[in-house]
Amino acid sequence: MGAPICPGLERRALVDAVELPEGVDVRPLREEDIDAVVVIETEAFSTPWKRDTFANLIGRDGVELLVMTHTEHGVVGYAVLWCILDQGELANLALQPGKRGSGLGSHLLRQVLKVARMRGVAKLFLEVRTSNERARDLYSNFGFTEVGCRAGYYDAPREDALVLLATLDD
Repeated sequence: MGAPICPGLERRALVDAVELPEGVDVRPLREEDIDAVVVIETEAFSTPWKRDTFANLIGRDGVELLVMTHTEHGVVGYAVLWCILDQGELANLALQPGKRGSGLGSHLLRQVLKVARMRGVAKLFLEVRTSNERARDLYSNFGFTEVGCRAGYYDAPREDALVLLATLDD
């Protein structure tokens, strides 16, 4: 009998094995996607980024902007990933309110992790509101663990952020 698969490799195999649902695609953000992304951003975050922020990030070194599209609904989600050497930060990941809890967030995060690995990211960080249990559960299911807390990090309402880390296996 062979050696057991290490937990990280087993998790990665499961993450990479699942395909996107029919009619759903994840691709780089284009200029024409920005307005839809800003609507999602405004619905998801109390201090949303502006349209110019997204526009200025297109084509910038070290930034991966992904959108999740649906053949019937257009842009339904997006993610922003910063890549610096072997470290990354998942700055934003959001879905339209009606798509949350549908499993699409897992599919989008799976694609973010693939892109991060392709960029050579070994450690991926993110911050999440302490009260955002749905997001915390999602990240936990993908191997993110709590490594710190930023007191009073978020505004409107003021709230702490948990700092999470995923170590990406080769």
